Amino acid sequence: MTQPTTPEAADAQPPNQADDETLALAHALFDAAREGNSELLRGYLSAGAPATLTNAAGDSLLMLAAYHGHEETVQLLVHHGADVNAANDRGQTPLAGAVFKGYAGVARVLVDAGADPDAGTPSARDAAKMFARTEILDLLG
Repeated sequence: MTQPTTPEAADAQPPNQADDETLALAHALFDAAREGNSELLRGYLSAGAPATLTNAAGDSLLMLAAYHGHEETVQLLVHHGADVNAANDRGQTPLAGAVFKGYAGVARVLVDAGADPDAGTPSARDAAKMFARTEILDLLG
């Protein structure tokens, strides 16, 4: 088989099996974060999968776990080096996502890990005020 000689020719090549497998693994990790499947994530993170993985919208594994209220999964990701202040493409942080949904336990884990309540748009503090999340406002100080 000859190598493509132009970028257009390279684009015409079918994706290889390794690319398909990598994409399938990424989807499985994002689903695990959404579902709170800490066991699956723990195995891959321990094997070297990056805790900072993001999807096409800039949502990190941590953002998905926080937004869906999975406190144990959030703690696991933080332990493996997830960035608690990483905003997605819309400027939202994991802490703001947890506040928006009213997950005080998740918010506590993130604050304890150094999440900035004033980062992002809207910030976690602004979201807590907007949705009258008094318990979380007290947590944010």
